[in-house]
Amino acid sequence: MQARRSTVAHKYAMAISGLIMLGYLLVHMYGNLKIYQGKEMFDSYLDGLGDMFYPYLPHEGMLWIIRVVLLSSVLIHAYAAITLWRRNRAAAGLVGGKRYHSTQNRKGFQRSYASFTMRWGGVTIALFIVFHLLQMLANSIHPGGASDSKYDRVVNGFEIWWVVLFYTFAIVAVGFHLWHGFWSALTTLGQNRSKKRTESKLNAMAIGLAALLTIGFLLPPYSVYFFGLGG
Repeated sequence: MQARRSTVAHKYAMAISGLIMLGYLLVHMYGNLKIYQGKEMFDSYLDGLGDMFYPYLPHEGMLWIIRVVLLSSVLIHAYAAITLWRRNRAAAGLVGGKRYHSTQNRKGFQRSYASFTMRWGGVTIALFIVFHLLQMLANSIHPGGASDSKYDRVVNGFEIWWVVLFYTFAIVAVGFHLWHGFWSALTTLGQNRSKKRTESKLNAMAIGLAALLTIGFLLPPYSVYFFGLGG
């Protein structure tokens, strides 16, 4: 019973932390689209984030609260995911390194492609986050050229084909991760009452959110690389 409660707690922690990160991604996507308003507006928007709720909070106070909450959510999400994966692996009947089989697919699980790629998608997203922070926050790597302007850093980077390719791969991984993760999180929180996933309205919502975020995040790099935005 204690182990079962612990598993439920891990699922709840994973669901809530995932929804927190989803909320951040929606706001982040909205901010990225301000690149279409030009260099001055984009840089002004990003520089102004440090004064959120000032003077009630010190300069960058709200940003640090957001960073702490996000970092905590990422660590909790990763820990819960690894713990649940290990428990599922142990419970799946591994004998001689092989899982049980069914008629559904070669691995014997009834799952979508999104759920099948959750683990590697998470690793890809983690690597992308590190790259993104080093480029935009720490300003320590400069694909396309160094600049004090975040607008210039974005445009310079997205003029390079391999940066756009890597970004595309990472965002598609995010999309697949969200497709399964959003549905799974609300199911864990008791919002799914459909017998089959394909009949669930949550599945349609998950696909819609994943598509919205994928398209929203890919618009700026494609606009720069293919249509010369900022050039």
